[in-house]
Parts: sequence; structure tokens; C-alpha cells
Amino acid sequence: MKYVALVYYQESLIEAMTEQEWHDLNQQCIAGVERLTAEGKYITGQPLQPVTTATTVRVRNGETLITDGPFAETKEQLAGFYLLEATDLDDAIRLASRIPPARLGSIEVRPARELPPKD
Repeated sequence: MKYVALVYYQESLIEAMTEQEWHDLNQQCIAGVERLTAEGKYITGQPLQPVTTATTVRVRNGETLITDGPFAETKEQLAGFYLLEATDLDDAIRLASRIPPARLGSIEVRPARELPPKD
């Protein structure tokens, strides 16, 4: 079963890191992806640019509304995602607990929903 692991942390913690600390965290993430890939658990994933680069799009009554910035002000910001192959929720939680930024923020684990076949 596929699970999405959404990575959240306070960007202010990242901004306060030294270049070496940031580099080390990125290297830990790369090593983690390599480990998950070797276990056949990693499908895809991607880190995101800072929340200041976000644009929110809404369509209301046929009109497209665009807002600079994220959908909502939050304590932690969405920083990236992993799409994992896990046997069940317990396995997905175990895998998510090994994602390095979990030490800085949180990892939201949700089962992916398959769309029904096209008619």
C-alpha cells in the first residue's frame, strides 16, 4: 500500500542552521532515501522551496484567485514529501520515523487514495 509522508518543520530552525548543519541534514536525507530505495520502500519524493515561494490558487464561481504565500499560517511549514510503499500503517510509521527532519518537526503519514478507473 502506498503512503505519503509529509515533512513539516519550522523554517526558522533551518534558517538558524550553519551551512555545515544544513549540508549534514541534506546528506542524512540522501542516505535515508538510498536506504529506503534499497529496501524497496521508496517510490518518489521531493523537498520543497521555502514557504515564501508559495502561491495559493483557488477557483470560486469560475474565477481563479491567486494569493502569494501558503494556504494558511502555521507553526510548521510543509518542507517536502516521500511516497512510500509500506505493508500497513505501522510499517509506514516505522519508515517515517527514520526520515531525518522528523527530529526537527513532524511527519504526517497518510494512505494514498487510488482514483477509480476512467469510465
